[in-house]
Amino acid sequence: MKPLLLLLGTFLFSILYFLIFDKDIDYKYAGRISMCAMLLFTSIGHFVLKKGMENMVPERIPFKPHIVIATGIFEILAGFALLAPTYYKAAGWFLIAFFVLILPANVNASIHHINYQNPEIPGPGLKYLWFRIPLQILFVAWIYFTAIKT
Repeated sequence: MKPLLLLLGTFLFSILYFLIFDKDIDYKYAGRISMCAMLLFTSIGHFVLKKGMENMVPERIPFKPHIVIATGIFEILAGFALLAPTYYKAAGWFLIAFFVLILPANVNASIHHINYQNPEIPGPGLKYLWFRIPLQILFVAWIYFTAIKT
């Protein structure tokens, strides 16, 4: 829920900024700014909540600590790439693939009631997917319409 609120709040703030200082609203750029902010926020979890994030990765996948750190770094780099005129389209395609590829970790966490923020407390379980899957679809659509579609 926090990433969604940050995404929408930053988007509205960016539009307000364009209204006040630019007079010409660039909705696509505002969308990329807000996705960058969200990715920077979510990347923090890869370093601060590393153990909980590792628990989300299915058991059969090796190198969990490395995957968690690498995906955190990827989120940071991709977020900034969304702001670069030369790279935002490529970053958009990479992020769409990324959001599709991380969905199994969220499904795994739901099936096993994993709470990545506090491993001692069980996660919400499968009901979380009723929120998470539409959220992933929103993120993919957001990136598509702000970074890829011209």
